[in-house]
Amino acid sequence: MTHIAENRRARFDYAIDEQFEAGMVLSGWEVKAIRAGQVQLTDGYVLIRDGELFLIGCRINALRTASTHVQPEADRTKKLLMHKEEIRRLIGKVEQKGYTLVPLNLHYKGGRVKAEIALAKGKAQHDKRHTEKARDWERERGRLMRHKVSSAGKA
Repeated sequence: MTHIAENRRARFDYAIDEQFEAGMVLSGWEVKAIRAGQVQLTDGYVLIRDGELFLIGCRINALRTASTHVQPEADRTKKLLMHKEEIRRLIGKVEQKGYTLVPLNLHYKGGRVKAEIALAKGKAQHDKRHTEKARDWERERGRLMRHKVSSAGKA
């Protein structure tokens, strides 16, 4: 599984409960642009409409070499493909329990572009501060351990 793009804000802004993999309906120019790394997932979100999933806000910038007869639209809504039972289960959870669907990353699987989406709940501001504090402590702890190891090596 080769990562293409990742939505780092998703793990910071949301508490992730479950993760799912979905196929994507893409046009040819979009696949070429994704292979060239011209994709941004930061502002993306998943919307349920008429029992189908759609990825909105995923920006795919067209390459300059896109053919002349195609009018590339960078912020086009992309349809996500999943089994009906999985979609029904997701719809139930999103409607009942206040969950939301967020894209975590885009990756290749068997030569196809897949989207990893998550069933998540938004974090409150104090939860975000807690996450940030834990991350800072891990960074500081690593720094202290490296300093301790290098000091022990000199003695």
